[in-house]
Amino acid sequence: MNEVLRQEKKYLMNMADVKRLSGKLSQALMEDDHNGANGYSIRSLYFDTPYDGDFRDKVDGLLLRKKIRLRIYDPKAKTAKLEMKQKEGMYQRKRSLRLSREDAAALIDGDYGVLLKYREPFAAECYGVMCMQGYRPKTVVEYLRKAYIAKENSIRITFDSRIIATEARYDIFAEDLNLYPVLDPFNAVLEVKYNGFLLSYIKDLLDTAVRSELSVSKYCLARGISQGFNM
Repeated sequence: MNEVLRQEKKYLMNMADVKRLSGKLSQALMEDDHNGANGYSIRSLYFDTPYDGDFRDKVDGLLLRKKIRLRIYDPKAKTAKLEMKQKEGMYQRKRSLRLSREDAAALIDGDYGVLLKYREPFAAECYGVMCMQGYRPKTVVEYLRKAYIAKENSIRITFDSRIIATEARYDIFAEDLNLYPVLDPFNAVLEVKYNGFLLSYIKDLLDTAVRSELSVSKYCLARGISQGFNM
């Protein structure tokens, strides 16, 4: 089980400003090993309660809230990560557990009992929460991410673009999912994540970019369209 506790800030940017800021960050920070020319793909299946409790907690701006998701980086992946993100005031706590492809597929089908095979207490916690509150798959979200890293204060800056989603099918391992855009393709989401404080030279770089703070998550962007919310 892996756990991180950090602050996260999100901003909306147009792609022209993304390219300019990305160029500056590439000279000052390390690039994620998986970046490649255009970044790397992330696909997540989000679970929620029958009455969309986590979605509504986020929309209502509750200071204590959570999200549960299953994440992969390639439909051919042999494993997946079960993650729980919890908002705790100004901090985000993220815990994750690596599952086999077969157990991840069982979760997608609603068989949460496979979590009891894992010794980590986090697995038992997820089993209890998902069963007692009736969690079920809600939406698949996919996007391209480009990431930059500074080891000091575990700083991680990411640009997420080409954000697409579907609520018609939940098999994240399928290579033929029919996904639709949930964010203007000329925009991207900038995420700034760090422990403690943001180093001044990085803050100065970010201050050169035109951006507007974004309060919604990619999960809410996807669910908001289907629920008629103006996100």
